[in-house]
Amino acid sequence: MPQEGLSMRKVREILRLRLGVGLSSRQVAKSCRVSSSTVLEYEKRARDAGLSWPLPEDLDDAALEQLVRARLEVTKQDRPVPDISYIVQEMRRPHVTLSLLWLEYKAANPDGYQYTQFCRYYNCEKKKLDVVLRQEHRAGEKLFTDYAGDTVPITNPTTGEITPAYVFVAVLGASNYTFAEATIDLSLPSWIGSHIRAFEFFGAAPQIVVPDNTKCAVIKPDRYEPDLNPAFAGMAAHYSTAVIPTRVAKPRDKAPVEAGVLLVERWILAALRNRTFFSVRELNRAIAGLLERLNSRKFKRMNSTRRELFESLDKPAMRPLPPTRYEFLEWRTAKVGIDYYIVADKHFYSVPYQLVGEQVDVRLSQFTVEILYKNRRVASHIRSFVEGGYTTNSEHRPKSHQAHLEWTPSRIISWAQKTGPATAALVERIMRSRPHPEMAPDVTRGVSASSGSQSNMAPTGWRPLQSVPLPQTSPATRASRASWTAASIRPR
Repeated sequence: MPQEGLSMRKVREILRLRLGVGLSSRQVAKSCRVSSSTVLEYEKRARDAGLSWPLPEDLDDAALEQLVRARLEVTKQDRPVPDISYIVQEMRRPHVTLSLLWLEYKAANPDGYQYTQFCRYYNCEKKKLDVVLRQEHRAGEKLFTDYAGDTVPITNPTTGEITPAYVFVAVLGASNYTFAEATIDLSLPSWIGSHIRAFEFFGAAPQIVVPDNTKCAVIKPDRYEPDLNPAFAGMAAHYSTAVIPTRVAKPRDKAPVEAGVLLVERWILAALRNRTFFSVRELNRAIAGLLERLNSRKFKRMNSTRRELFESLDKPAMRPLPPTRYEFLEWRTAKVGIDYYIVADKHFYSVPYQLVGEQVDVRLSQFTVEILYKNRRVASHIRSFVEGGYTTNSEHRPKSHQAHLEWTPSRIISWAQKTGPATAALVERIMRSRPHPEMAPDVTRGVSASSGSQSNMAPTGWRPLQSVPLPQTSPATRASRASWTAASIRPR
């Protein structure tokens, strides 16, 4: 295809060297610094217009341009023009290239443009499209998420108190298909819940989620290795989706959702400005109706809608949802205390005593609490919402602590009964005489076992008074001493 925009002075020089001097097309091209195809094309145009060298003296530049341009317009009209809207749409599909589209174009139009002019025509026409559609994103690849800057007031029907509701917006890169909903706060559960509902709205999951650097998504921003929030990363792993946050203070990295936020504010929030809402659920019902209308509106410069592009581009390329919905898991860190307990939501949970002083990860779901050390689960409990309460697994205690706690007052009396009924009655009487049962073991240590086999059954740490053997005495004397011993420890 000849170069467009050549001056008439250069056109005259091409005709002089070619028609007058008789140089070859390559020699003329080298002299005029144009392609040889341009030389041959202008020579053809001049001959078709009935021109020869020298040119007529009354033929000025305007008349010469009209002749060669007229022949050019005839040539252009003879060639079918590529459908740029179709090419732009197809280029969003995975693995589709301009070479493939040109081959399909030539197969349908054998006399169409060659590949170079086809690409030039595509690039020139593509610049005229809307700036949002000019983004080149693969189908089903990226989902951009953010919160709108404007909030919607929620009025308490009882007190009249006004609470702001925050609007979450998610936009698919290829089709610009948009999801929006309101949440009562900007907490981590709301952030993750909005992403889950967005996936369910699309009926599929994207390959990549592109959020900004909110703390709910990124704990520590970094251009190369950002530290993602574990709860958000866990949600992404459940849906087989990667998280690639934007660079800090670079809103153009998520331009589709920036434009989507603007559309939501103009076409949804502005339309609801005169309405009063008494709950977030009521607000979301109103947003859903206007969102359907937004996704069904046609683009200004493309004869299609967001929904149509989503059905034809994004949805077939997105990943199916897993069989089960993601259960929100909250991650925290805790240090194991000297009593081998950690604190989570103002409740105490036991961990193996070997981890005293170590830092552990705590994963909280709605019903369970899991404690992990170096990514290995070391304890699991049913979640309790009792503030200041204790949830304990006795296996987490040392053996000595387990043995100590096993000797309750009832078990001590049971042990004494194995020694004899008189010993059991004595121990029980001692326990009743003390202000608290735990004070009794200090006194009952003085109660000796009647035999070596029975002494082996004594509580851990107890030492029967058998270090000095008693001399042999008559049964009457032994009964008298027993009576005196009982009387000596009677409370005064």
